[in-house]
Amino acid sequence: MYYSAGNYEAFARPEKPAGVDRKSAYIIGTGLAGLSAAFYLLRDGQMKGEHIHLLEKLELAGGSCDGRKDVTKGFYMRGGREMDNHFECMWDLYRSVPSIENPGLSVLDEYYYLNKKDPNYSLCRATVNCGEDAHTDKLFNLDKDSALALSKLFITPEKDLEDKKINEVLPASFFETNFWLYWQTMFAFQPWASALEMKRYLCRYVHHIDGLPDFTALRFTKYNQYESMILPLVKYLEQGGVKIEYGFDVKNVIIDNIDGKRVAKKIIYIKDGKESSIDLCEDDLVFITNGCCTDTSCYGDQDHAPDLSHIKNGSGESWDMWKNIASQATNGEYGNPDAFCSDINATNWMSATVATSDEEIIDKIMNICKRDPRSGKVTTGGIVTVKDSTKNWYLSWTINRQPQFKSQDKNTVLIWLYSLNTNKEGNWIKKPMRECSGKEVCEEWLYHIGLDQSKIEAKAANACNTTTCYMPYINAFFQPRKESDRPKVVVDNAVNFAFIGQFAETPRDTIFTTEYSIRTGMEAAYTLLNVDRGVPEVWGSKYDIRELLRACYYSVDKKSVDELPLDFKEKILLKNVLKAIKGSDLELLLKESGLIK
Repeated sequence: MYYSAGNYEAFARPEKPAGVDRKSAYIIGTGLAGLSAAFYLLRDGQMKGEHIHLLEKLELAGGSCDGRKDVTKGFYMRGGREMDNHFECMWDLYRSVPSIENPGLSVLDEYYYLNKKDPNYSLCRATVNCGEDAHTDKLFNLDKDSALALSKLFITPEKDLEDKKINEVLPASFFETNFWLYWQTMFAFQPWASALEMKRYLCRYVHHIDGLPDFTALRFTKYNQYESMILPLVKYLEQGGVKIEYGFDVKNVIIDNIDGKRVAKKIIYIKDGKESSIDLCEDDLVFITNGCCTDTSCYGDQDHAPDLSHIKNGSGESWDMWKNIASQATNGEYGNPDAFCSDINATNWMSATVATSDEEIIDKIMNICKRDPRSGKVTTGGIVTVKDSTKNWYLSWTINRQPQFKSQDKNTVLIWLYSLNTNKEGNWIKKPMRECSGKEVCEEWLYHIGLDQSKIEAKAANACNTTTCYMPYINAFFQPRKESDRPKVVVDNAVNFAFIGQFAETPRDTIFTTEYSIRTGMEAAYTLLNVDRGVPEVWGSKYDIRELLRACYYSVDKKSVDELPLDFKEKILLKNVLKAIKGSDLELLLKESGLIK
């Protein structure tokens, strides 16, 4: 497997790999990573569909990209996905997957035209005082120490950031800036999260610094990700003969290590309450989704809080399987699951889905986001963060294009909200969010959008229906770590198995994205089948001086260098530098970026 860039590789159709007709594949998990591995085996590896077996514990494919309607409780959305125009692997995949709604178009075509005609942007990024615009005004408000520390983080080698937390490399003043407010709530980082992962995000999305405050950097699907992304992909695979086996609870993959050659020999699983196994040979390829951010999710409804009694720190089907596999390693080559799943107090947050058609509530929404949520177009344009909640639940909420579900009533609006702090009292509801019923969560949100306080309880009970989801491991991949804590997609000397998903290690890309899952599936399939076509490299904006200069300009709130708070020595140095580059292309680049006039 090798990386490539440009159209020469992107448009190439690979030759059929040698020996593929005698090979079979067993893919553990049907999240985006597993489905993507199956896709690339089928399309580019040209493996027979009937030779590809997806093993799924649940009765529904999609993994964390779910969205469903419980006929007795209401709509559930554990989370939403923010997409970027430079998700190269994702668009390589979806250009070949037909749209379900629009015959003749691919999912990529459908998505492209949707976001061209209805581009994403926010008109209110944060609120204060129960629904008033906080007027962050697209400003980052970085002080000099914070700006310098961010710059240093950007160029610090990853090896020097292993096991370090963000608050160990950035000053205390940074966490009071708008930059951190935007960053933390958009990506769900915490101060104790991995500095290494924050560096990757900075480098990966440096070309979107200007779009961070108002979400112009983002694009969204028409419906929830299950209906917009998972269903078309599942249909494509099934039409190609791929079979999804539901009810398979895989417990372990037995790996032999003989003379330095690593071979998966057996899959152990439970189905219908009975333990069984699948014997493997070297022509049987195994793709392992190790770890899952939504493992042991706990659901609540309008009248009940999530039942957390069964949650055990460090435990869950995906973690238990990974631990069983990792225990077979000779030198930690299968990763270290404990680095991610051993502290649920640091890795949890909670989301909720509110359904309402109440005109008074919708008027409050429109007052904040300046748009009608029933127009079918962009509404909030991304999350609206409640600044008054930062010391409490740290609540943010969003309304994507409506309807979010095809079965949704046209007069109903679905609001998705989440809180980073589940263990603190709310501003209105004096309980931790994780102890609240859906109705109580809704009350907290109604308070923050400015509903008449005398009506809050009745409206939450009678005009809204709220479902909730507590996820103990949702931020597990942001835990401080070493590079070796995640196994390589294909470990050294592995013959017939690969790791895929958010807890496999591939260079430069960022976890908690659809692209990361798809990239690992593509890399795994291409490596094990020796597909002769390049995997698109991660977009190289961090190497583009134009993007770096633009990022500098926007991160200092669109100030030219002569407007910055420089000391006497810095001013002399700047004067000499500008004199030295006068008339050069570098001067032109600085002028185009806005850094000099």
